[in-house]
Amino acid sequence: MKKLNNLSEASFLKAFFAAISLIFIVAAFCMPDLKDLVAGTEIIWKYPCKVTSNYFYMGGFAATFLNMGLVGVFCTMLFLLPGAKANNASTLGFLLTVGFGAWGINPLNMIPTILGVCLYCLVKKEALGSQANAMMFSTGIAPIISELLFRYPGTEYIGFNWLGAVLAIFVGLIIGFFLPAGLAHAPNIHKGYNHYSAAVPIGFTAYFLRVVLYKVMLGVGIGGMGAYETYTGAHVDYFLGCNVFCLVLFVLCIVVALLMGCTPKDYWNLLKEPGQGVSITSKYGNAAFLMNVGVYGLMIVAYYNLAAFMDGGVARMETVWTGMTFGIVFCMLCTCNSGSHPGNVWPIMLGYVVTAYLFGWISGLMGVENYGMTIANQGILIGLCYANGLSPISGKYGWGYGALAASLHYLLVTAVPDMHGGFCLYNGGFTAALICLLFVPQLEKFCKTKEERKLGKANK
Repeated sequence: MKKLNNLSEASFLKAFFAAISLIFIVAAFCMPDLKDLVAGTEIIWKYPCKVTSNYFYMGGFAATFLNMGLVGVFCTMLFLLPGAKANNASTLGFLLTVGFGAWGINPLNMIPTILGVCLYCLVKKEALGSQANAMMFSTGIAPIISELLFRYPGTEYIGFNWLGAVLAIFVGLIIGFFLPAGLAHAPNIHKGYNHYSAAVPIGFTAYFLRVVLYKVMLGVGIGGMGAYETYTGAHVDYFLGCNVFCLVLFVLCIVVALLMGCTPKDYWNLLKEPGQGVSITSKYGNAAFLMNVGVYGLMIVAYYNLAAFMDGGVARMETVWTGMTFGIVFCMLCTCNSGSHPGNVWPIMLGYVVTAYLFGWISGLMGVENYGMTIANQGILIGLCYANGLSPISGKYGWGYGALAASLHYLLVTAVPDMHGGFCLYNGGFTAALICLLFVPQLEKFCKTKEERKLGKANK
């Protein structure tokens, strides 16, 4: 096992991607609804999948796990392309895309935007593999591809049609072609304080397409889901299966990390990392990275279970594990190689919890009954996933500022879909970018970093 720790970053990460994909595929054949695997997969692939989609409800548990595994295989294969080299950004893109395999992405709606990135490589004469990360990030707008394939023009499901197919391919090519330039520029907007850089170009592109394709061309807003409404139910969940799968996977990562040679001291050093612009595998090694996957993953699962329990006891715990919340565990975990860890994420979680209870109390004083934005609300649980992208703020400025950034994120995250019509899967990451635009300039102007405060005390 210790030989794994000596592998190059790129080789180890490719092996990690392949292993995760295989684990999901194996798990699919252990699901209680295995008999519905083929039919469920067909439904997942051929229906629209805006951010309200729940693949557990649409296709079933076995089909969802299989879809996540196949998405993982697709992403892993991108790193077999000439010039491909897996790094910390690749980890983010891989786990993020696999996570959305539970509620928005499938191998079919990935293709058009990936082809767009390939077109960019051909025009710029770059190796296809050099943009493997961009190919994965381009799928953050996959819902618009499915929308065009199966429902456009209009809001009623019509199934596959050639007009929609041509439009989906054309839009995908345009999105993918211009995305690499947007990805390169995005960090200038948030200065490294938002791990979800791809959310910036994807979010603005989704907003633009929503306006052009619906408001301008059709003269209508984004209407109801029409016949597709029956596939968006958030009430189908799998508490036992999700928890067992996550527990086994993350404990396995910890065990393998220990066998690879990771020591408590190694991981303790990692927990001190501020998390801004860092690669865990490069700086701390493969074993420490894998340990972070396991420990951080267990922390996320524990938070979701605890949040549900605090919101309504054991009965509530058994209702929150939908396709969205299961997938979001891996979407949140995706930053585990870019700087997020329990040490700088707990303030983000604290900020969400405190804000939820504070505004629930304020709403109660104003006479509002059954406050909806509780900590176990689907939108809030999903929002927290992306609020963790702000962990560099708590890492650099302190836990209080991280909690405050999370509070601001909580207030905006459920309203941002109104901008892009549910076509941007990176909704919370886009919200985090908006928070950076508002908050980071104030931090830099009025606040001192932890290091500056430490030096100030030492000089007294």
